[in-house]
Amino acid sequence: MKSLKGPGLFLAQFVGEKPPFDTLEGLAEWAAGHGYRGVQIPSGESRLFDLAKAADSQAYCDDVLATLDRHGLQPTDLSVHLQGQLVAVHPAYDQLMDGFAPPELRGQPDARQQWACDQIRLAARASNRLGLTTLPAFSGALAWPYLYPFPQRPPGLVEAAFEELAWRWRPLLDACDEQGVDLCFELHPGEDLFDGTTFERFLDAVDHHPRAQLLYDPSHMLLQQLDYLGFIDRYHDRIRAFHVKDAEFRPSPSQGVYGGYSGWVERAGRFRSLGDGQIDFGAIFSKLAQYGYDGWAVLEWECALKHPEQGAREGAEFIRRHMIDVAENAFDDFAGVTLDSAQRRQLLGLKEQPGDQS
Repeated sequence: MKSLKGPGLFLAQFVGEKPPFDTLEGLAEWAAGHGYRGVQIPSGESRLFDLAKAADSQAYCDDVLATLDRHGLQPTDLSVHLQGQLVAVHPAYDQLMDGFAPPELRGQPDARQQWACDQIRLAARASNRLGLTTLPAFSGALAWPYLYPFPQRPPGLVEAAFEELAWRWRPLLDACDEQGVDLCFELHPGEDLFDGTTFERFLDAVDHHPRAQLLYDPSHMLLQQLDYLGFIDRYHDRIRAFHVKDAEFRPSPSQGVYGGYSGWVERAGRFRSLGDGQIDFGAIFSKLAQYGYDGWAVLEWECALKHPEQGAREGAEFIRRHMIDVAENAFDDFAGVTLDSAQRRQLLGLKEQPGDQS
């Protein structure tokens, strides 16, 4: 059995205009000061990371590794969440999604999609140069506007959406395979891959591609009222990344899972800092240890109430308390005995069979 690594910190929520949050060096020193051992780098954040240079220059990647190493840190992986979102965009979201692309591509959905695909290919190459094997991503969405429709969906609509989604992602999965990198889809509302059923549908559409893997984030499952512990039992062989993020769901007479028109503070379901929500992380870390997960435990901080710096400060210690150094031997090995075949049969009250050997 293997042990996971951590604590790690996703830097996306902490990037800012002022030091120490405006450079990788500054954020690395700040994160290390809070007790983190790894950082997940948003690959599209140019203040921290030059993705195009990293894809082609081993010297640049070595400099990035050296910057982190000076503070006792490692990169956990690069994130292509936002680029992945742009691989598949329903026209209803075109204007909103344009903010994730370079200004010169706005209003050009086809060019924006091509840019996003190119970005993921660059990230796969950069990951290889950095010695990373996982690439967290969103899937994008074509069918999401029809999640709960009235009138009902016409036959074949969802099938057509997933056929197109698979057609767009398969070359990217192949590109990741060439670099020895797993694409880890974060199942997330707003994406066509948002639960186990949609992930299974996608796997079928890409012929169970070996690089189509999962980033496990229980917060999105709690807010959908999924069994987030049973999810690990069912899909553990595809889990390659882990966002440690808390949430709570407190339905009221006026609001339930579809309370998204309210602000985050007023919602029945909302994200919380680690330890302030309802998720049973003790059980999660135990299950991941049981199934031999050896990736990183990475804090993705999002909270409707708490200040981010307090959340980051508390988060490292929270993860550290929950990490399990997996035992190499069973606790009762000291009492064990070894028997040969005849002795085992004797212990069961059975006669020895002719030719019985130990």
